[in-house]
Amino acid sequence: MSRAARAGPVRYADERRFKPIHADSYDQNDQRSSDPSAFISVLSRSVNSHVFGVAMALAAVVVGALLGYGGVLITLIAIVGVIGVLWALTDLEIGMWGIVGVISLLPFATLPIKIVFTPTFLDLAMGGVLIVYLLQWMSGRRRRLTVTPAHAPIVAFIVMAMFAFAAGLNNGPLTSNLARHFAEFILSIAFAFVVVDWIDSREKLGRIVGVILLCGAAAALIGIALWIIPETLAERLLSALRVVGYPSGGVLQYIESNPELGQRAIGTSVDPNAFGGLLAIVGAMAAPQIIAAQPAFGARWRWLWVGVFLIITVCLILTFSRMAMAGLVLGVLFVALANRKYRWLVWALLAGAIVVILLPVTQSYVERFVQGAQGADLATQMRFGEYKDAFILLSRYPIIGVGFAGAPDIDIYLGVSNAYLSIAQQMGFAGLAVLILVLLVVFGWAYDHRRVASADSQLEPLFWGLHAALIAALTVGMGDHYFVNLDFQPAQTLFWMVIGLGLSATRLGRGDSRRGDSRIAPTEADPNECARSATVV
Repeated sequence: MSRAARAGPVRYADERRFKPIHADSYDQNDQRSSDPSAFISVLSRSVNSHVFGVAMALAAVVVGALLGYGGVLITLIAIVGVIGVLWALTDLEIGMWGIVGVISLLPFATLPIKIVFTPTFLDLAMGGVLIVYLLQWMSGRRRRLTVTPAHAPIVAFIVMAMFAFAAGLNNGPLTSNLARHFAEFILSIAFAFVVVDWIDSREKLGRIVGVILLCGAAAALIGIALWIIPETLAERLLSALRVVGYPSGGVLQYIESNPELGQRAIGTSVDPNAFGGLLAIVGAMAAPQIIAAQPAFGARWRWLWVGVFLIITVCLILTFSRMAMAGLVLGVLFVALANRKYRWLVWALLAGAIVVILLPVTQSYVERFVQGAQGADLATQMRFGEYKDAFILLSRYPIIGVGFAGAPDIDIYLGVSNAYLSIAQQMGFAGLAVLILVLLVVFGWAYDHRRVASADSQLEPLFWGLHAALIAALTVGMGDHYFVNLDFQPAQTLFWMVIGLGLSATRLGRGDSRRGDSRIAPTEADPNECARSATVV
């Protein structure tokens, strides 16, 4: 027998690549081809392509209808809005940026169509953020709730507001508009919790503060431009926003409603005092960035924050909002006196005051300040009358106020140009005491951790800027009520967002950065580890 025969059949190293074709292999292929799952897979690809085609056709029809119904402006706003919403649904941070952008640039914009009610752009932006936030909890990606010492008093304030609302329904009808505005009020307060739970790193805090500063500067530039151009053109441009719910005609605002006394800058905020409050908050937030060792976006962007602060200050002067300017000044003074590193800001304020006093173009502005201090102008006298009437109401209903629906007596009314008296009217001195407790806890917690926060070059300007912004808002509240007025949802949301950001800065100052976003679990996280108890930090 030959050696080959004894060795048996020849085997090749790559024999595994060549397999015999059996008769039943065709049967197996036939079975695979007739497998329902394979058929469904092919069908789904076909359906997806058809669905995409139908969606594109519908989008073209909608765009065409918008062009025919509302024109180019409303179509552009709709397209940008849809893109923004879809983008925000992919990232909670993008949604937060969208909220800031709406508050700053289109605070009172609404959809041109009615869906049970007419939602505002801010409703949609906040709704999108809340949906993404809740989905993170439902999917197990968010595992722990961040709680601060201020959470309990804020919850108590929400409960007090709901109790006052229910108790005051006998004083007026429960309209759909009232119910909606009150729901937005509660949502704005609760938004502070979302902000605190979302901020988990200095980088994220720095980005959102930078977005607030840039959007505030953009709003200021719009306000300056509308003030400079001819009034007829400014009126026409602002009236063009009627397609998104803005008023049309008679939009421009003047000192004491008298065109002879001069125009006031309003931007796209409708009201010059509300616009001034926005600028005061953003300006106070920007002041520490000017000289910080590590400003937002890095040291090379310091010049940007200098420009932002100057633009905001100029526009704030053009609003002729005296309480807003007082808020900016006190906010900057707070930073300068609380931290010696920013002490030179006192001299900057003095230099700015001297320039404003000496420049011929600002003499009317200085005169308005003097008249306000003396109580000689009509606006100040009207405020004094409102304060007197507010104390009459509070003398009759001191504990829980009269609610949000209306006043029970014919000789008193709701509404006063003071945020604190306004809260007392609606929620009584009990509600005002709870709000004051919230603020005391916020600043008390910040005071306890100020040294640690100041030792962090990245966190320091954010920490002081956010608390300066809160000081500015509280100062503005002495002469205006927008931050607690149900009709001014953007101002409410901004106020509570600043509180949430301030609490986040203090928490990060304690060294609790959580090493990035450790509260967000990766998608492949063990489901058994997704249930965690709330952590008090």
